[in-house]
Amino acid sequence: MKYFSPLFPFIAGWTLLFFTDHLSSISLTNGILQLLLFAIVVCLPTWRTGRMSYVDIGWPWGLTVIGVLTWLYGEGDSVRVAIVSIAYILAGSRMGFGALKMWKLGMLKTELPRYEYQKRRWQKAGKKNTALAMQVEAISQGLANASFLAIPAFIIAANPNATISILEIVGIAVWLGAFLMESVADMQKLTFLRNMKKLGEKNKVCNVGLWKYSRHPNYFGEWMVWNGLVIASIPSWIALYQQESIFIWGLLGAGLFFVSRIMYITLVYHTGAVPAEYYSVQKRPEYKSYQQTTNIFFPGANKP
Repeated sequence: MKYFSPLFPFIAGWTLLFFTDHLSSISLTNGILQLLLFAIVVCLPTWRTGRMSYVDIGWPWGLTVIGVLTWLYGEGDSVRVAIVSIAYILAGSRMGFGALKMWKLGMLKTELPRYEYQKRRWQKAGKKNTALAMQVEAISQGLANASFLAIPAFIIAANPNATISILEIVGIAVWLGAFLMESVADMQKLTFLRNMKKLGEKNKVCNVGLWKYSRHPNYFGEWMVWNGLVIASIPSWIALYQQESIFIWGLLGAGLFFVSRIMYITLVYHTGAVPAEYYSVQKRPEYKSYQQTTNIFFPGANKP
């Protein structure tokens, strides 16, 4: 049971979508496609190689799948459907093409540090069957795309109201700003690494640009991308009040806000900041000093 418990919340979320009157059909299609995608792109290569870094390919392209399905089958206002579809497609394909580039350059021939850290965590938890734990982790990522991470898109795309509310505009603005922040942070890090390579410098700490104010501005930007989607979803969720039972409607609202929570836990503790820093401290002599002056996640002024 300890191996399979990570799947239960996402199975519950997917089941919830089946019991909605307006989202069940598209949710079923999305779930099947997500599981097929992860089986081929993640589970099979992970089983053959013993490395689960292929999640970095499957997960973002799964978001793109959500965007495409929303565009094709969203029954709400066409403008609203187009906006949320493009948001998912842009976010997913940006990370997806980056992951494919890493694969092409051979960077996935060794396990990424965050997944090495995950294996250490499993050992401490008594999960000695690493092969099984990796498959469960891969499937859970696919189920996340099939359940909670699809809720904002499907709720927004079901709203037939042609009037865009202030809250939706705020959500779109947050999403756009966060998407730009994440993209800029990634480019700044890549530029820094390239410059250090030209200078023959190794294991230096990237503390320029956005990285001066947060040790993981890219992860913070990714979290805010999802918060923007959640904010933009609220008016469409409220509009479902008279179309779904109060029980299902309430659970959808809880699931919607769970998106922010689950992404925060993932990006800080699960496969994000904490695993990255475990290895950065060992690899980069100046990193401890960087930790003392710069916030781990939320951007802020440098500490004295």
